[in-house]
Amino acid sequence: MAAIESTLSPSGEAFQANRAGMLALIERLRGIEARTVQASAASRERFEKRGQLLPRERLALLLDAGAPFLELSTLAGFGMDNPDLEKSVPGGGVISGIGQVSGIRCMVSVSDSGIDAGALQPMGLDKQLRIQELALENRLPFVQLVESAGANLMAYRVEDFVRGGNIFRNLARLSAAGLPVLTVTHGSSTAGGAYQTGLSDHIVMVRDRTRAFLAGPPLLKAATGEIASEEELGGAAMHTSVSGLGDYLAEDDRDALRIAREILAGIDWNRGLPQEPHSFEPPRHDAEELLGIMPMDPKRPVDMRQVVARIADGSGFLAFGQDYGPATVCGTAKIEGWPLGIVTNNGPIDVAGANKATHFIQACCQVRTPILYLQNTTGYMVGRAYEEAGMIKHGSKMIQAVTNATVPQFTIHCGASFGAGNYGMCGRGFHPRFCFSWPNAKTAVMGGEQAARTMAIVTEAAMRRKGEVDHARLEALQRQIIERFERQMSVFSTSALLLDDGVIDPRDTRAVLAQLMSICRDAEAKVPQPMQFSVARP
Repeated sequence: MAAIESTLSPSGEAFQANRAGMLALIERLRGIEARTVQASAASRERFEKRGQLLPRERLALLLDAGAPFLELSTLAGFGMDNPDLEKSVPGGGVISGIGQVSGIRCMVSVSDSGIDAGALQPMGLDKQLRIQELALENRLPFVQLVESAGANLMAYRVEDFVRGGNIFRNLARLSAAGLPVLTVTHGSSTAGGAYQTGLSDHIVMVRDRTRAFLAGPPLLKAATGEIASEEELGGAAMHTSVSGLGDYLAEDDRDALRIAREILAGIDWNRGLPQEPHSFEPPRHDAEELLGIMPMDPKRPVDMRQVVARIADGSGFLAFGQDYGPATVCGTAKIEGWPLGIVTNNGPIDVAGANKATHFIQACCQVRTPILYLQNTTGYMVGRAYEEAGMIKHGSKMIQAVTNATVPQFTIHCGASFGAGNYGMCGRGFHPRFCFSWPNAKTAVMGGEQAARTMAIVTEAAMRRKGEVDHARLEALQRQIIERFERQMSVFSTSALLLDDGVIDPRDTRAVLAQLMSICRDAEAKVPQPMQFSVARP
């Protein structure tokens, strides 16, 4: 496998401009993420008075020290809780990601109870549903650290109530699939949220802090006239000794997390998992240089092989059909010793490129090699010659191959993702196993200027039919369309809508891919014991 030679000029003006632009976007991303952490930490005094740990402190004690934690969807709901983007606190009211607990890789969900008492924020429901989907698909035990005020009744929407039932359905599906559901209920778990605790296989409760009931004292009094304290209705002591809802009674947060780790340590979950390679060659080129490859203008050309050279073992890449449809780059590489098929774009996808990609995807499926799509495409080629050559049918074959691939597929939005190119390169709608974005990524049905010109042509033709062309109106229309497209195509908008699983620093791409590939290998090797029903409480 030949190593890709570097063609970058790190001291060049274009590289430095790209690098500065990327670093500015990363700084903005980290600033927004820090805002959420700081908003939660602002509750420290209140938590300490109650003898509690902050949500991220709980997470840190749950996870194995020094093991990687892949946090997901940190921008969820950005701009939806507050139209002032400088004041928006994203995250959806939940901290989620994949990490190791007692040596077992788990999906972890933590109520961010330092913010609005853990009530789900905009897109919080969708974030919960996505991580449950990932846990099912990747055969991951599901660990919840629950403390939530539940739904915000002042922002009640009936559609959220109905769709919210999917959270509880998925907990039952996880258990029935043989994937343990472990819940530490640190505080409130009320109304429908009580089933978040109840639909668990292992439940740890904290003395004098856990509250789990279908109706709290105010609702109980309003509905029945009965008067009872929170402890009487749903305290940890009652549930672990009377109702049987709780399995373990902890003295405080730390004790609860210790018990949770011991529960997982007692499960022989990692039996039969594949051994990781003992040695591999790192890339020959510095990952820091990934900052200067992508221009901020998606119309400028990029040699995506230079990205591959900075994430692949030894910068090695075996090109597939290199001279046929060359704008569509296909080939194999290795990440930490494991094979990976790569499809990426050095231009629009033409007929030859679509056919080559279809062939390559099917060949990867034949030998069970996962596929990575490094998206940087303005779409499929258009024009009379391409229509006559069958661009639609050949592009459709590529989409069919992506849709029906039998191996794990990963997508990283590195640059442009426009038009049907988003589909053919395994965009979110095609359910890649995981989908991440770089901070500069842009996603849209087409570029804003192209959309504006298209609508201007259509509108001008309609004006001519009426006998009058208003050029000022046409110019205003084009500005309006460009502004609308630019606003929505930004990764800060698409990630807020959960159109990816998170935004990553380009320099972390290799490490993230290594984790994703390991997760999928383990999932394939695991043989959980599925059941007809989920584990029921006594």
